[in-house]
Formats: sequence, structure tokens, C-alpha cells
Amino acid sequence: MSTLDALDTKLLLALIEDPRAQIADLAERLGVARNTVQSRFRRLLRAGILRGGGREVDLEALGYDVVAFMTLEVVHRELDAVIAGLRRIPAILEAHEISGRGDIWCRLAAADTHGLQSALRSVLRIRGVIRSETVLALHTHIGYRADQLLRRSLETAGTAKPEGEP
Repeated sequence: MSTLDALDTKLLLALIEDPRAQIADLAERLGVARNTVQSRFRRLLRAGILRGGGREVDLEALGYDVVAFMTLEVVHRELDAVIAGLRRIPAILEAHEISGRGDIWCRLAAADTHGLQSALRSVLRIRGVIRSETVLALHTHIGYRADQLLRRSLETAGTAKPEGEP
């Protein structure tokens, strides 16, 4: 687990809030010299904490290497309250309303199984949650990606007429 100081953490948060921010803008926002931001940025890249051109945070590199997926059944009239409760739990990385078995699907991350258990207990305390099912991710074979869809759209765009043409 890499240790981050307050400036590293503020830099990561600033990049998450505005992935297109320039180094000079980040320096001004953080109240430090441009060279300081540049060197911190490079260090975070070398450490593997930043990936994807420096705009994606690798939680595993920060020690959050327990990933789980949770399916929730909820009382439908309490759905908004459940979502609001999930927003307050830092371990919840994303939540989706789903069809099929269950009502909400969540992805969670924790530093260890104790942290995961704590997050799961917090979820179960939310009013409107009926039951949950949780599975642990053992290994990520294909991470989040959009490039394949974009490549496919390029291939199909080659046969389509440009927008606005008859």
C-alpha cells in the first residue's frame, strides 16, 4: 500500500473532479508551485496509483484490494432512501438499479475483509434494504473499458453516411 500525504490526496481528488485540468490550474487550485504538482503527478504515475494517462486512480495500488459485488433487494417505496444511504458509504464505488434478480447492484472496495464487513453492515442498516447477496472479486481479467465500443462504432461509421448528408 502506497502512503499518500494530504497534497497527494488533494491532487487525486482534483483530478477526479476535473480530469481535464491542466498542471498550472491544479497548482493554483492546490496553492502550490507548478513544479510541485508536476513532480507529484509523475510520482503517482510511477507508483501505479494513476493509470490511463494519469486520470484513473488504481485503488488496489492504494491498498484497497478487496473488491466485492453486492446485489440488494429493497422495499421499492424506499428506493430513494436506500440510494441516499448508499451514497454515504465511502466503500460503495457505484450503484445501479437493475432488472432481474435483485433491485440494486453495487461495487465495493475495501482495504481488507474487516473493512468490507463493516461496509456490508452499514448497507444492511439502511432502512428499506430487505436482503443482500455479496460475492468477492478474485481477479479482474477485463477492467472497465470503452475503447472496444468506440472501435466498433468507427468500423460501422465507415459504412454510414456522415450526419446531415442525404
